[in-house]
Amino acid sequence: MDVDTIIPAMIVEAGGGALHIGIMTAIMLGGSSFTQLFFAPYLSNKTYKKNYLLLGINTRIFALFGLGILLFFLQAKHASFVIWFTFLFITLFSLAGAFANISYTDILGKSVNPDKRKTFFSSLQIISGIIVLASAFLVKKILIWKAYPTNYAIMFFAGAGILLIASGGFWAIKEVVPSKLKIKGLKSFFKVLRTELKENPKLPYFLGFINTQGIAISFLPFVILYAKETFGTTSSATGTFLIFKVIGIVFVSFLVLIGAKKLKYNVLLFSNVALSLILALLAILIHAPNLVKYIFVLGGVVYSLYTMTMSGLLLEVSGNENRALYTGFAGAGNILPALFPLLGGSIIETFGFRIFFIIFMIIILSATFFILKIDCKR
Repeated sequence: MDVDTIIPAMIVEAGGGALHIGIMTAIMLGGSSFTQLFFAPYLSNKTYKKNYLLLGINTRIFALFGLGILLFFLQAKHASFVIWFTFLFITLFSLAGAFANISYTDILGKSVNPDKRKTFFSSLQIISGIIVLASAFLVKKILIWKAYPTNYAIMFFAGAGILLIASGGFWAIKEVVPSKLKIKGLKSFFKVLRTELKENPKLPYFLGFINTQGIAISFLPFVILYAKETFGTTSSATGTFLIFKVIGIVFVSFLVLIGAKKLKYNVLLFSNVALSLILALLAILIHAPNLVKYIFVLGGVVYSLYTMTMSGLLLEVSGNENRALYTGFAGAGNILPALFPLLGGSIIETFGFRIFFIIFMIIILSATFFILKIDCKR
């Protein structure tokens, strides 16, 4: 269910353009994180969060089944209808993920030893990456086997079914450490945020970091559109893009796992900025369709590094008692990643891809200031 390749490719297949890709990416990446601002005050008041985690997961399963049914019974002649109902289910899927992520982060923070976090996150990426890599080959076969929209319907049904099976692991969790922090509402939440911004000097820079480097994870959907419009790529290419992205994820996760004790967060953060800049340069310089897939290898590396470092930094700047709140703070600070895909779609339609790539690089480069200020020693 990769949001960088499968979903945008489906939108393009349904007749969507740059603005549709921008709206979809804003909903799935930045917008969903921003809604954590509203979920965090409510969930922070809950002593145990396992049931709320399961509610979010089950809602995502429902959304995937809904997408599968929508695409299976509707044909390509209903393109506009399909696009807007797709946005509806994607919004539900994304909001449920944001809702579940707060409880997930809280439970995760209580469960993982601080000295083992880099090892944990890199191991997690490797295990999931290997499994996704295997499924990516199956995805490529399905995309070729059936035509749109049946091929995507089959994938959504499979995704929903596998997520249902995977949720069994979350049902088995025994949450033994209760949360004691209480927030009365959104007004109280912002009051706590102001206090934390004053008392925790790293928090403002952490929010600055996710507002700049955070746009990197919304880049690849536009590369899908670029490849489609420039080189006329097909559904078969989408499967290849996914495979190469996962190769990048597994590769860098394995490297981080090997060097977990020696690699500091600062090294990983600066490396990701440099790789994000190279990612945009590759998009500008590559002019052969058979080379586009290598952009996705680097895109997988950037995605994996950002996921690991952002999750690790969040756990570093927060404490056990306020972790759910800090997840909400991260959502509140996710303003630029929420708006950038919308702006990106407009920029591409008005000025073209090259200007979009240059603006992306300027924002990414500004992340270095916040990394210097955070100066994470671990």
